[in-house]
Formats: sequence, C-alpha cells, structure tokens
Amino acid sequence: MDKPPPSADGSLDEEADAFQRLRPRLFGIAYRILGSVSEAEDVVQDVWLRWQDTDRGAVLNPGAFLAKITTRLAINVAQSARVRREAYVGPWLPEPVDTGVDPQVGAERGEALELAVLLVLEKLNPVERAAYVLREAFDYPYDEIAGIVRLTQANVRQIVSRARKRLSTERRDPVDTVEHRRLLDAFVAAAQRGDVAALESVLSADVVAYADGNGLRGVARLEVVGAGRVARISAFVDKLIPGAEFAFAEANGLPSLLIRRDGVTVGLVSATIGEDGIDGLYWVLAPEKLRAYERSSDRLVRQES
Repeated sequence: MDKPPPSADGSLDEEADAFQRLRPRLFGIAYRILGSVSEAEDVVQDVWLRWQDTDRGAVLNPGAFLAKITTRLAINVAQSARVRREAYVGPWLPEPVDTGVDPQVGAERGEALELAVLLVLEKLNPVERAAYVLREAFDYPYDEIAGIVRLTQANVRQIVSRARKRLSTERRDPVDTVEHRRLLDAFVAAAQRGDVAALESVLSADVVAYADGNGLRGVARLEVVGAGRVARISAFVDKLIPGAEFAFAEANGLPSLLIRRDGVTVGLVSATIGEDGIDGLYWVLAPEKLRAYERSSDRLVRQES
C-alpha cells in the first residue's frame, strides 16, 4: 500500500512528514470504523505517539504498519464505545464530517462514508466493520486484512461478503447531486413555510427520520416513520429552532443542510434519496457532534499550518 520513502538519517522531522502524508488515510480508516470525528482524531493522535516510540528503521512499510495500529486501536475504542452508546438518549447518529473542506477523508473511495451507511455498519461488530472498511473503502488485499484483524483469509472473505449483503438490502442507488440538492431545497423551503402538504410531496411514503439530540428538550427520542408524521414534525422546525437559517454544506460526501441561529451552528440535516423522494432524514442536533463537524472543517487548515 502506501510507501513513503524512508528518511536518510532516521530523523523524526522526516518521519513526521511521512506520517502527515498518511494521516488522511489513517483518519479515514478510524472514522469509518468509529463513526466519530473526535474518537478518530484521538486514535490518530495515539498512533502518532506510538510512531515516535517505534524503531522506525525496522519498519519496511510505514503505510501498512500505521494502518495496522490505527485499525487495532479503532477496534478497541469501538468495543468500549458500544457500551457507552447503549446509554445514549434517543437515536445515536454518527458524527458528520465536512468532506467539502477536507475531501481527502473520502478521496480514495467514498465507500462507507455516508451517514446512513455508517449507521448500518454500527450493526456489525467492530472487527467485522474494520474488515469491511479496509476492503471496500481502501481496497486492502484479504491477506493483509487478515493479518491486521487477526483472522484467517477465509474468515475475512466471509465477513466482507456478509457485510456487503447486509448493506445491499438497506442502501439506495446513488442519486445525481443536482437532484439530491433540489429535493433538499424543496424540503427546507416547505419546512420553513410550515407547509405539510409540500413536505409530503418530497418524502417517500415510508421515509424514516432520525433526530440525534442526546436528550435535548423537544427532540424526538424515537425514529419517526411515514411521510405524514415526518412532514408534520418537520413543519415545526421554526418552533423548535426559532430564527433558524439554513445553508447548504457538504457532509460525508453528500449535499446537506446546516442550521444556524445567531451565527451558531445548531443542527445539520442529511438525507438519503429513493425512487419516490427523500426516504431518510438524519437530524444531528447534539452540540458536541456539531462541534466535531466544525473541527473537521478546520482539520486541513491545522494540518497545513
């Protein structure tokens, strides 16, 4: 996989440069396994600390070595995170990442990046998720994945195959970006007017809306199903967030809506599109997740400074 040239004198400065070149991939691996910007950042920072203490002269392939450490640490974090998420108040959604500012997160493949896909991946155990991510998002060979997750190649192939089948039953065919944005535009215009009928016209009959507020007052704590119910709840956005202003942004490779009030980001809405309209709405309202999105917007600037 990645093979930055080894440093001539083994200096940490040159190895730091090599690490920086690999950082987007390492973050991309950890983020897809964890569905969390903050946890992925912590994993990558831990990998950097371990890299400094490593006998780097004995590492023949830094890319493979760092990917292995990143994956194993992310698996460990995911195993403990699963317990924490069981106590989460209301639906848990992945933390969105700004791929508009930092496109390298999904540069190699957009696979396993959309919020809806990350949410489905949460149904897999962390090792299964890691194997799928390494294969489908980063095209690692099965033998290398087997070494990273400590399984046989046969087991890895079975895991990836099962994950593909599971995702295929729940994911949609990609929709043209222009059409995606058109539907979002129509949705937000109708929501701001409180026009229930117009909202229903852009929603599929079996649309599901998830709202992640982690206990915020007024935020639904269960998934809302059906065009009528979702339309009625969406029509109350001005009452839930008085003075809300909507702006288009990019999150996880798709057009999304940022909700701001008095210059502060108070929500992000992502959507999946089916044959008959919007069939999934993902409202991220938890303040800590919105801060994570904003940090992801700043990551490229911080890396270059």
